[in-house]
Amino acid sequence: MAQFGKGSAKRSKPSYFMVILGVSLVLFFLGMLGWIVINANKLGQTFRENIEVQVYVRENISAKDSAALVQYVASQPYIKSYEYITKDIAKKRYLQDGNTDWASVLDKNPLPASINFKIKSDYASVDSLAKIQADLSQNINVSDVHYNKSLVMNLNNNISKISLALLIVAILTSVLVIFLIDNTIRLAMFSNRFIIKTMQMVGATRWFIAKPMDIRALINGLISGLIAVAGILAIILLTERWIPEIRALRDYTLLGSLFFAMILLGVLISLGSTHRSVIKYLKMKLDDLY
Repeated sequence: MAQFGKGSAKRSKPSYFMVILGVSLVLFFLGMLGWIVINANKLGQTFRENIEVQVYVRENISAKDSAALVQYVASQPYIKSYEYITKDIAKKRYLQDGNTDWASVLDKNPLPASINFKIKSDYASVDSLAKIQADLSQNINVSDVHYNKSLVMNLNNNISKISLALLIVAILTSVLVIFLIDNTIRLAMFSNRFIIKTMQMVGATRWFIAKPMDIRALINGLISGLIAVAGILAIILLTERWIPEIRALRDYTLLGSLFFAMILLGVLISLGSTHRSVIKYLKMKLDDLY
């Protein structure tokens, strides 16, 4: 009986290797999709935060009133970054764009001073910007508030469509991943069904039989998750080396959550599938194992 157990244990080792390899590959593809979703969301957030609003200052206001207006705008919760453009700076930028100087026609600068600011992504919607515009327009030191409304609408529509498509793909992929991992582990446990039944026939309890296999499943799931995480990290580093600009999209918090979810998923599915398979073969009659 001891020789049978040793021989069976040796024969079961390749199945553990294949389980780890199979689960690692499946988790790797899930992780790749997760990384794409994270980058897509970060890219959408970057686009939203590049929406610029121009607050034009009225002519001939005092320096005190101008400073008070800048301070008011800067204190708003929707401000990500801002810049005060004086009339001289506005003229300089106008000429840098290749426009003709009006000095021979006009004796004063017609361009208004302005406060140009970019908003946080949470406020990058038509409704929020309309409220911001209405609030700032009530200030007596403001002559006009302008932003590209059509750009905001098109940007949000496109981001919503892409996000919905990625969400559907992510859900379908997650279901497929769970099914593939479960099926891979069940096939591996199928090769160990006689070991499980033999231990039961010599008087071993369910807990005694299931415990070492559950522990092995935990270890296999952990190893698979770590291998998949290492593969994703390698892909990220290689991609950022080829395309340095994509490094700006890196979010350590979201990546950490993704890696933790990959490892946890590998462990939980490995444990659940293994334990369910063990109980299944323990309940089966010996003749049904053939």
